Amino acid sequence: MILIADSGSTKTDWCLLDPGKKENYFITEGYNPYFSDEQYIMNSIKNNFPKDIDRLSVKEVHFYGAGCQDDKTMVMEEILRSVFSNCEQITTEVDLLAAARGLLGNKPGFAAILGTGTNTCIYDGKKIVNNIDSLGFILGDEGSGAAMGKKILSDYLRNKMPESVKETFNRQYGLVPAEIINQIYGAPLANRFCAGFTRFLKHPDVDPDYSDQLVRSSFTEFFSNLVSCYPAYDRYTFNCIGSVGYHFKDILEQVLSDFKMQPGRILPSLITELVSYHSIS
Repeated sequence: MILIADSGSTKTDWCLLDPGKKENYFITEGYNPYFSDEQYIMNSIKNNFPKDIDRLSVKEVHFYGAGCQDDKTMVMEEILRSVFSNCEQITTEVDLLAAARGLLGNKPGFAAILGTGTNTCIYDGKKIVNNIDSLGFILGDEGSGAAMGKKILSDYLRNKMPESVKETFNRQYGLVPAEIINQIYGAPLANRFCAGFTRFLKHPDVDPDYSDQLVRSSFTEFFSNLVSCYPAYDRYTFNCIGSVGYHFKDILEQVLSDFKMQPGRILPSLITELVSYHSIS
């Protein structure tokens, strides 16, 4: 059996391919080796793997993950070898390559991730040939769910929200400033905590002018600080994977127009595209 996984910092989409049988899709939490330790990831995969599937029957794994680069690639491979101990082949690649393969297949172009985190690249149809570092949750990740969440929390803590929006926030979450600060600076997975507040922007009682302005400013920073830094970026169509890009697609396309770039494929997830890619390959 072949197992394919596309993992962000918040969730992982999996598909198990068993020749002659129906594809088996399931979801677990996300695994980023920069934010979670090895034992935690190992236990989570084991505990959330479907009980009716024998992990020892998995012979091939293709894992694409946020943070799976440099030395963290080997860390993730060792985790997967411990979980799928009978596996004959394990490949671990950064989630950005999954985005490029899923969105573009074997064609060259521009691919981006707009989810909990952010990433971008130029792809030549086989490999990533140019990648400007998003710098992660603390220094960058403009346009991401985590970045938008930080803006929301900053507005709340600094009393910059419109009063009606702040009242809705209080009703929705009931958080006091000390709890927020502790979650950001004292608890694990602060990026995931922040990204969770993007749902607030879709709340029916939140002033749409506030939501739209915050999302637009986030996407504008994303294009100013990342996308527009690629040479001749506006010659490419903008292809994007991720819940943030998908759910705020209307505003994203407005900012695309501001930067003279045409929209391409904008998808919420791409596990089915990766299944097709590996089935063809």
